[in-house]
Amino acid sequence: MLYIIFRLLHYLAILVLAITLIIENMAIGHTISDEDGRNLVKVDNIFRISAILVAVFGLTLWLGVGKPMVFYGMNLFFQIKIVLFAFAAPLSIYPTFFFFKVRRDAVKETAVPAFVRLLMRLELLFLVILPALAYLMARGIGLNI
Repeated sequence: MLYIIFRLLHYLAILVLAITLIIENMAIGHTISDEDGRNLVKVDNIFRISAILVAVFGLTLWLGVGKPMVFYGMNLFFQIKIVLFAFAAPLSIYPTFFFFKVRRDAVKETAVPAFVRLLMRLELLFLVILPALAYLMARGIGLNI
């Protein structure tokens, strides 16, 4: 029963993460207003909290209540998934600082650097790849036992 609860919490956190990332990508343009900046900070806070919860619930499933550790640890797709998730996490740092700067400066219009938009698009790309890897991993594909 505990396994099911943590899986559902993990899925819920993933869903919130995906929704907030999509909202951020829809809201970001070549320029944003100070109000958009304030709203993006709020959405980004939810995004960061959900990313932490995804990691916590995922680690709990891996190390505690889920399938045996060997099922995950010896699976190539799981290893790739962990590396991609760990690589995706730092991608959100620069956009977060940019959103805080826009909110702090309170300038009517702020140009969004292309690098911020690129990082956010890369996060979306990982959002597409990670569930595919999770599907393969959950089916035992890539298991090297």
